[in-house]
Amino acid sequence: MQKILVWDWPVRIGHWLMVGGFVIAWLTSESETFRLLHVWSGSAVISVAAFRLIWGVVGTRHARFSSFVRGPRAVLAYLGSLLRLQPRHHTGHNPAGGWAIVALLALGVLTGASGWATYNELGGHWLEELHEGLAAAMLAVVLVHLAGVFSGSLLHGENLVRAMLTGRKAGEPGEAISSARPLAAVTLLAWLLTASWWLTS
Repeated sequence: MQKILVWDWPVRIGHWLMVGGFVIAWLTSESETFRLLHVWSGSAVISVAAFRLIWGVVGTRHARFSSFVRGPRAVLAYLGSLLRLQPRHHTGHNPAGGWAIVALLALGVLTGASGWATYNELGGHWLEELHEGLAAAMLAVVLVHLAGVFSGSLLHGENLVRAMLTGRKAGEPGEAISSARPLAAVTLLAWLLTASWWLTS
């Protein structure tokens, strides 16, 4: 295997925008002073998550859900190999990581939607509690995802954080994507600004 281009620009930029948005939203969740910043960061999370759901259908090879969403048997098999410290290498997301990605995207949309409704006073106290519960669930999945990234990096001898920055991972030449799709990344950023403005206006 050799270093090949696996992650396109929309996947990488979207990943780090969601990371930053979630961290800022979590840190400002109890602050009235930074309430608007909390709303903006939450809007970024839901906007990027919505875009990523579409990109998971029409995006590049390893960005598509069809390439990494597997059934329970495949997930359990991968987790078993992980416990034996002999996980199979996957060029894209592994089966367990694939489920984590889907969960994070779904929770990003649901948490953001409930937060937007709370911000616009469309529900009572129960909606605020739901928003906080969804955010806590998202944090739990984030921590599991981080544990998976750490263990995967260690056991495969591959820096997965760096891969999400450079877009390159170990793989066979035939598994590489042909383009990082820079125009799609520009579309993502334009969508982020438009959707965030609409959600907070």
